[in-house]
Amino acid sequence: MVGVHLRVRDAKPEDALRLSELYNQLVNNPAVNVEPEQIQAIYNDSRSKLFVCDYQANVVGSALVSLCPDVMFSNQPFAVVENVIVDIAARGVGVGTALFKAIETFCVSTNCSKIMLLSSSQRLDSHVFFEKQGFKGEVKRGFVKYRSAFISAD
Repeated sequence: MVGVHLRVRDAKPEDALRLSELYNQLVNNPAVNVEPEQIQAIYNDSRSKLFVCDYQANVVGSALVSLCPDVMFSNQPFAVVENVIVDIAARGVGVGTALFKAIETFCVSTNCSKIMLLSSSQRLDSHVFFEKQGFKGEVKRGFVKYRSAFISAD
């Protein structure tokens, strides 16, 4: 969209409250708890980036990308993208595309072999968007096992 000014940057601890609001749009879970200290820890970690996108002086989107070491392709890591969210009021202005451009730039700079992400099976609009970003939903199948299913009662 012409005239739209978007700025993608690393998240800062002072973004915690706004990120919490965005994540509550993504999931309906009272356990969502964004801590400024964790944002700082991610900022300090060269293998992870928590990106936010500013639009009209507000954080309107975010995505987390983390590098995973791998042995299959020499020293090339692969990347996992999680918690992609664009504020409902800011969809359609290029926020998600700007976030994925930043993710790809980070992944190129770190010599990643691939970028992976999971999306809830019912988020069909998101799947269309991810495919427009070049992700292939039919190539692999994702599986998730949540903490509640792997905690053992010794």
